[in-house]
Amino acid sequence: MTEAVMALDIGGTKLAAGLVERDGTVRSAVTCPTPATRDPEEVFGAVLDLLAPFEAPVIGIGSAGPLDPFRGTVSPLNIPAWREFPLTDRLRAARGAEVVLAGDGHCFALGEYWLGAGRGSSALLGIVVSTGVGGGLILDGGVVLGPSGNAGHIGHAIVSADGVECACGSLDCVEAYASGPSMVRWASSQGWSGRSGRELATSAREGHPVALAAFDRGARALAAGILSAAAIVDLDRIVIGGGIAAAGPLLFDPLQSWLAKLTGLGFLQGLEVLPAALPDAGVIGAAALAYQGSAQLNS
Repeated sequence: MTEAVMALDIGGTKLAAGLVERDGTVRSAVTCPTPATRDPEEVFGAVLDLLAPFEAPVIGIGSAGPLDPFRGTVSPLNIPAWREFPLTDRLRAARGAEVVLAGDGHCFALGEYWLGAGRGSSALLGIVVSTGVGGGLILDGGVVLGPSGNAGHIGHAIVSADGVECACGSLDCVEAYASGPSMVRWASSQGWSGRSGRELATSAREGHPVALAAFDRGARALAAGILSAAAIVDLDRIVIGGGIAAAGPLLFDPLQSWLAKLTGLGFLQGLEVLPAALPDAGVIGAAALAYQGSAQLNS
């Protein structure tokens, strides 16, 4: 029986990996920035370097998407170097390990369901608000991948008719309003002079009206996406993590306000919306994926 697995969380800003025991204990964890490059081998080299300290027979991976977990390829919108990159085949060849792949939103949701704020939920949507906006559904104890492997992608639900372009090529997606880069771009267009999501949060805490408006605008889109998903699937809990969610009340206060304004149907009024409880939910969820295997997760 495998006593530990390697777990890898791939995002547009950060790569994270760890060796995770069967009870969810992260024995060790390492991170590095995602290389800002057009060279696919440079990004893959960073992944190999991150996994180098670890040895285990299975690697669980949560990757930003879109992706095809059945073919093992990834094309993250926020990692332009990787388009149809054969990640699982390359890792099997390089490390000699079994590899299981799902979306980073799926793994975030799975980690929070296993050990975090999602425990006990029967219909959970996990949302990662960071460089992009990802998501994953856990229904009746199983993660829902869908026929393409991209189910739960709340960031690309369409929530407005303002014609705001999204990196996916569509208009008015949640991500076009609520991701860190989208909020920064909008604030900059309104005269704010900072450059990063961290600076935007600092300005908002200092009461800068444009920075506060950027968070409010992002929260409104996120609330609309949440309520649309909840109406379709009858969710009972939402767990939100990621770099922008780490701003705490700057996001959650306007989000709760917009949820209260936009909620209509009675069965939506009991929906719980909670911050993530695990700082490394993506790594823990990738480990859970490795232990359970994609076949079980889809059953």
